Amino acid sequence: MDLHIYPLSPDRWNDLEMLFGPHGAFGNCWCMWFRQANKEWNVSSGEERKAMLQGLANSELAPGLIGYDGIRPIAWISLGPRPDFARLVHSRVAKPIDDQPVWVVVCFFVERKYRRQGITVELLKAAVDFARQHGAIILEGYPVEPIEQKPDPWVYIGLASAFRKAGFVEVGRRKESRPIMRYFMESK
Repeated sequence: MDLHIYPLSPDRWNDLEMLFGPHGAFGNCWCMWFRQANKEWNVSSGEERKAMLQGLANSELAPGLIGYDGIRPIAWISLGPRPDFARLVHSRVAKPIDDQPVWVVVCFFVERKYRRQGITVELLKAAVDFARQHGAIILEGYPVEPIEQKPDPWVYIGLASAFRKAGFVEVGRRKESRPIMRYFMESK
């Protein structure tokens, strides 16, 4: 595999559309689940979510990174400053553990035939670099530590094992299967 990872930009939008397909990765989400509060999510359509993500792709700060095998888009990771993710405001699992300003990783999508090949770890490493370049001092995630095998679409928040391989450490846990993991920029 010839893996390259880049910030989502307007010139890469068509690649993300190709990767996500007609259903916006999963259930017409278009990676807006964490960016919208529940009320906003419930009244928005898949097309509206797609337009919102495209708007973010046109903004100064990319809403995520897209991975390629050569020129083929194969993977996605969504990240940014925590205040950009409205759904986290009321999350019991992901509520802040302190008052540190953090960036968060909230979602992954890897094309089916590329899963279980370590791409999530590489996306996380690229996310660390991207966040660091934009002034982040901590990158945080809320992955799942499966108690039982889960179908791939239900681990869109990532697996704790991938976060560990990318250098994240557990800093809290409010639910047995959901560690809070952080990467501290000054540690590297």
